Amino acid sequence: MYTIQPKKIIILNILDILNKYTDAEHTLSQTEIREKLESEYSMKVERKAIKRNLMDLIDFGCQIEYNETPRTKLNPQTGEYEENNLLSDFYIEHDFDNSELRLLIDSIIFSNHIPQGDKKRLIEKLEGLSNVYFKSRMKHVTTAKSRNTATNMLFYTIDILDEAISSGKQVKFHYDEYSTDKKLHHRKNDEGEVRDYIINPYQIAAQGGKYYLICNYDKYDDLANYRLDRISDIKILDSNAKPITSLPGLENGFDLSKYMNEHIYMFADKTIKAKFIATKGVLNDVMDYFGEEAQISDVKNDSFTVTVRISELDMQLFAMQFATEVTVLEPAKLAAKCKDSIIKAAERYKNYVSE
Repeated sequence: MYTIQPKKIIILNILDILNKYTDAEHTLSQTEIREKLESEYSMKVERKAIKRNLMDLIDFGCQIEYNETPRTKLNPQTGEYEENNLLSDFYIEHDFDNSELRLLIDSIIFSNHIPQGDKKRLIEKLEGLSNVYFKSRMKHVTTAKSRNTATNMLFYTIDILDEAISSGKQVKFHYDEYSTDKKLHHRKNDEGEVRDYIINPYQIAAQGGKYYLICNYDKYDDLANYRLDRISDIKILDSNAKPITSLPGLENGFDLSKYMNEHIYMFADKTIKAKFIATKGVLNDVMDYFGEEAQISDVKNDSFTVTVRISELDMQLFAMQFATEVTVLEPAKLAAKCKDSIIKAAERYKNYVSE
């Protein structure tokens, strides 16, 4: 129960009631709004004041909808019948509809890089953008446990990188990798010393439920990708970042959409034109990974041929992932690498699995 509040905040409480309890399928009458003001805010308000404040909110620009019904009513002062309009079924149009909020919440639930506590906090914030009816439908949702246990600095890293990209500055960080103790450790150089990464940051992108930094390692003239949840001890340097247009092949700018389509696993090696045969059983997977960029030809009863532009390592990993369904044809060197990998894999199984 709220403590007694001054009359001047009636308008704020009415807005809060509309946000909490209404949408296109759940409306409130002026009487119901008055009852909630009394039960939840200890405010006794006349009906005329309810209508006046509702109209003020609408004039202020709040997206409040209502029904208007003509009616005839006797005026006790004049003794004559007068026509006026009855306003009812008030509801507010929320910035996000429930399907949009659910899409955002699902993206958090299935994220591999957001810590469990942060998932819960973000979902609660998104729930607050709708009403109590949406919250009740979300009670059955359980957030999947993040596989990555060392992502508490992720949001800080994003903030620092965003500032560095906006100001055109270099950043310095350590890059971490797992050891068999299941903990992350700073990557070291050949001399066994912790390696410092000084890079030129260009873009933050999401792929496969993970955040990546697309950048240039200062010693080289190509692009590199780093997992944001593996970055630690990051700081902005005073030195200016190398412009992305100074890199070979990017003189005319960087096409992020094209880059993401060609790097489905975010390996940052050279892009090639690849051709492979696939069985019909993986057609959905081909479309999931390559989308409209996949050129499909030579369609047969049980197979089809695909031509794509893709990172060479990405193509090799895709081929290995679907080794029983996909056969690389071109380039010939890549096809040979895939064949050798399959032979090596078979040999390993001979060592560990008896016939």
